[in-house]
Amino acid sequence: MVATMTGFKTIGIFTSLLNRDTILVGRQIEEILAKKGCRVLFDKSFENSKFSNKFKTTSSEYLKKNSDLIIAIGGDGAMLSCSRAYGSRGVPILGVNLGKLGFLTDIAPDELTSRLLEVIDGNYIKDQRFFLKSTVKGSRRASLALNEVVIHSGAIAQMIEYDLYIDEVFVFRQKADGLIICSPTGSTAYSLSAGGPIIHPNLDVISIIPMLPQSLTSSPLVVSAESRIKVILSNNANRVHLSFDSHNSIKLSGKNEINICKSNSMLEFIHPSDHDFYDGCRNKLGWSSAIINLNN
Repeated sequence: MVATMTGFKTIGIFTSLLNRDTILVGRQIEEILAKKGCRVLFDKSFENSKFSNKFKTTSSEYLKKNSDLIIAIGGDGAMLSCSRAYGSRGVPILGVNLGKLGFLTDIAPDELTSRLLEVIDGNYIKDQRFFLKSTVKGSRRASLALNEVVIHSGAIAQMIEYDLYIDEVFVFRQKADGLIICSPTGSTAYSLSAGGPIIHPNLDVISIIPMLPQSLTSSPLVVSAESRIKVILSNNANRVHLSFDSHNSIKLSGKNEINICKSNSMLEFIHPSDHDFYDGCRNKLGWSSAIINLNN
């Protein structure tokens, strides 16, 4: 939906990689927002800079409680890190792209002033996303992932064996390099490289993608986001890894049961008012690219 008013008075700034570019953009954002009468808070990620520009930073807990909006500077990795730190607390996130692909980061540095003023003036799109929640039977720990949960061996050319259940119904037993359980947000990331489908972020579904399965008929599955997914590892599963957004991971061994479902925690992205998912697919994933005839 396109919003026509704003409550963004206190704005936090986050990065996952502090360098000269993020410092320059951070200062530029600070100047733009100050002229609009906004209060600017810098996350601890701007602390201990080896460069000359120093930032007055504040704790993540303070930012969570006091920020109306968080601006993440960097690439998709910065957006994922920011989402883990702040998104599940209900703070909206806007991305400024300094990365390579930047599928989740909308604003380019050369259009920073106009785009940021547009958002602050209340012309933007709200975009709700959900996290995946993963638990291991016998453990109280629950882990969140915005893109995907990956079950894999952690070794080169080594398969694992597992049984897949959806809503307590047996689906299949399979040997593969691993299994990706993916949200719509993650469908343009690692899942895409493994042959998974591109899914519009407004769809309330989860995709399940086997990684290099030992089968001639294996295909990705798309199920309701209300489904409860259970993966049971075989008895001989040795040192299996459970990874979340290619960031945190848990080592498992022996027969384990992994349960994955849609989390109650929701994330809100903020986009410029002309944001278009399919335009992003064309520009960043190479859709509609012409075929080059090497013989001419």
